[in-house]
Amino acid sequence: MPLCLGLAANRIHHQTEDAALFAWLRACEAGIRELGLSLHAVGRTYDAIQGAGMLGGYGALHRYPYGREGGLMKLVAEVVGMEGDARRLDGAIYLTDPVDPSSTFPEAVALKRQCVIHGKPFLSTLASARDWVEMERLHAGLAPDPGAQRFHDFGRQTLALIAHDALKSRMLEFAALNFELLSRFGRRVATGTTGQRLNELAWSRGWPQGRPWVERYNSGPLGGDAQIADLVLERRCQRVIFFEDPHVARQHEADIQLLERAVTTVTTEAVCTTSPAVAQRWCEAALKR
Repeated sequence: MPLCLGLAANRIHHQTEDAALFAWLRACEAGIRELGLSLHAVGRTYDAIQGAGMLGGYGALHRYPYGREGGLMKLVAEVVGMEGDARRLDGAIYLTDPVDPSSTFPEAVALKRQCVIHGKPFLSTLASARDWVEMERLHAGLAPDPGAQRFHDFGRQTLALIAHDALKSRMLEFAALNFELLSRFGRRVATGTTGQRLNELAWSRGWPQGRPWVERYNSGPLGGDAQIADLVLERRCQRVIFFEDPHVARQHEADIQLLERAVTTVTTEAVCTTSPAVAQRWCEAALKR
């Protein structure tokens, strides 16, 4: 069965010819068609694609109501699953403008939360959406796209590894399983306790004793998320793997939102993954490449 994604973009991302939505379609149209990807686009986003004459004749582009008419709410329900497989989304692309008030509406927040809960991709940046299509192409056995090479130039990239308390053990399992791949990055950073435990794991795997595998920043509540957000804004961190726990209230919620806003601010540069399942699928695709 073809993959199905919800698709929405804040106004800034479809206002001009070089906006993120159109940049993604230009870069990924061939991959979208190769995969037979079904795109369920909220009204204004669908209208923008049609108005730009993109995805011409593609029968798997479906129009949903405008946001004000419940289009984004319907995407949330279908991420959860409605009527068996008849209305099911495998994830969502929501190209987010961090200063657009609609990006904080309940349906926008719920779309991300339900993707995280159900282990599905939530792709809020142009770079994340571009990287995801290449990941799925590789899993489908297609030849690597030379245009996506920059996402795999790990030796020149910085990777951030962050996990909330309930998911720190999952992060350690993920790092242990994919240690050799993650070690290819030119630099790795992490917040407080996660960073310490990752370093201990690396030393147990033969990484030189006393040489940090990750550079540790403050713990999240003491500003570590803000420190890494600054790296992202300065284009010095290209990939964030952030295992979020959507089930607990967090005292440092504003700091977490700050990091998320930083990622969406540099939409062409930063790839962000918020689910262990999606992160593992990416690692497996990277090894195929």
